[in-house]
Amino acid sequence: MIKIDLHLHSAFSDGELSVPELVLSLKKCGVSVAALTDHDTTNGVELFLARCRSAAIKSMSGVEISAAYGGVLHITGYRFGLENKALQDALKKNRSARLDRNLRICERLRELGLDITLEEVRTYAGSDLIGRPHVALAMVNKGYVHSISSAFERYLKRGAAAYVPRLLLPPEDCIGVLRLAGGLPVLAHPLQTTPDLDDLPPVLRRLKDAGLWGMECWFPGASPSVVYRCLGLAREFELRPTAGSDFHGDRHAGKHVGVAVNEDLLPWAVLCGGL
Repeated sequence: MIKIDLHLHSAFSDGELSVPELVLSLKKCGVSVAALTDHDTTNGVELFLARCRSAAIKSMSGVEISAAYGGVLHITGYRFGLENKALQDALKKNRSARLDRNLRICERLRELGLDITLEEVRTYAGSDLIGRPHVALAMVNKGYVHSISSAFERYLKRGAAAYVPRLLLPPEDCIGVLRLAGGLPVLAHPLQTTPDLDDLPPVLRRLKDAGLWGMECWFPGASPSVVYRCLGLAREFELRPTAGSDFHGDRHAGKHVGVAVNEDLLPWAVLCGGL
């Protein structure tokens, strides 16, 4: 068995740890292969790759792209060219949509009597990429809610009082720009896309036709039976199975870096450039 983690977030998006802190945590936990997959940005990737080399951890470029879908559909991408213009333009478009959404969320919160401004929320973000977790943190620190989870439950999750949808690219476009950049697109945490796995095959067929390369089969909340079912679906649709913790930090209960898998789960040279 080895520990891998192909789904990690840093302070460059909505994670709590800096890149050096994150790599130190990977090293302490014995992770052998890793990828930083911050939301809609690759700003931390070069530093992550350099720190992983110093720590003797195999690594590759990574990102997580939010796609337009009826619910949640996230595509993680790996081993792409960081300077690819089409990919960077797509990520910039998603970041702009995120900023517009955050402005509208803050407006809704103020309409509900919660004095939250985007300027305040910025102080809780480690970068220019602001997300709902930063809004939630501002709400906690101003005493409007007791925890980040309660902020999401009462105000920020889909269907809650201050929820605002975000304009995003179709999943086919997300997969397409990753492929153009030489990358390998993977469906992240499939249970968030279809809570009932019986509904997943038509989604996988659509994404496979667009160029999907893999599917996360080990992810937070996946029971052994769910992992087994996901592995079966991956085989059925000829997708490579991957594993990730979706780690954001210690405040996100139940998420820790590293997932133990068999060493032959993937041909790691495919992902790591021959390392």
